[in-house]
Amino acid sequence: MRKARAHSWQGYWTTKIGWAEAGKILVRGYRAEELIRALTFAEATYLVIRGELPTRAQARALDAVLRSGLDQAFISSAVPPARFAASAAPEAPAAAIAAGVIAFGSVTGSPRECAEMLASAQRERTDHGLSLAEAARRTVERYAKDNRRVPGLGHPLHKRIEPRAAALRAIALELGVWGGRARLFDAIAREATQRFGRPLPANLAGVIAAVLLEIGFDPLEMVGLGVLGYLPALIAHTTEEIREGHPLRVIPPALGARYAGPAERRLPKRYGK
Repeated sequence: MRKARAHSWQGYWTTKIGWAEAGKILVRGYRAEELIRALTFAEATYLVIRGELPTRAQARALDAVLRSGLDQAFISSAVPPARFAASAAPEAPAAAIAAGVIAFGSVTGSPRECAEMLASAQRERTDHGLSLAEAARRTVERYAKDNRRVPGLGHPLHKRIEPRAAALRAIALELGVWGGRARLFDAIAREATQRFGRPLPANLAGVIAAVLLEIGFDPLEMVGLGVLGYLPALIAHTTEEIREGHPLRVIPPALGARYAGPAERRLPKRYGK
């Protein structure tokens, strides 16, 4: 009989990010202790995700992005899930923080969708030699035709200007990182406002998408960066709920909870025999 060959697991997992062995930890080829001494959190974050050290402007822009969405309290979709989970399981703060993270998505502030729109529009503009205005018009037309909202525009509370978005855009302009795709985002905002006949201000997710594209990030990486920027708020709300909140929060009728099902009824006699 032929012996079965032992399966080789060599190369089952490989990584370019980091490695650890006795007495040495490397992150993207750099000694971890050197990074601890020399880099800011934004610089180290850029290095870990992108693989190379950022320029000064890129690092400062990323730092501003990470500071821009610190807390939206109960307007945020992430805070109530975190606090509900913390009230139900105060012994598990990590689970509550994770519950808040899970609430991030395309409708609730992820920059990914806007970044994908901008990257696609910029490719179309380059391929067909379109002006900013024409590329913006085509982009908005596609969303209008499909009856979809244009990502990165509009806010449920801030109807004319989103203050965080405006502040982040101003920083990006000062740093010289409000480039071609970011200017295309401005053009799309103007076109959408004109087409739909109402103010559609750039929201924070949209400006974050434009800035992160300009400093070298891929749309896929932006979901995690959005979460990273909001983690301090989730930590704060989770610990506040555990210290000061109510065990097992419920939504009372006074806050809009109501039953809309059938009236009270009895099981047919054939059941329970």
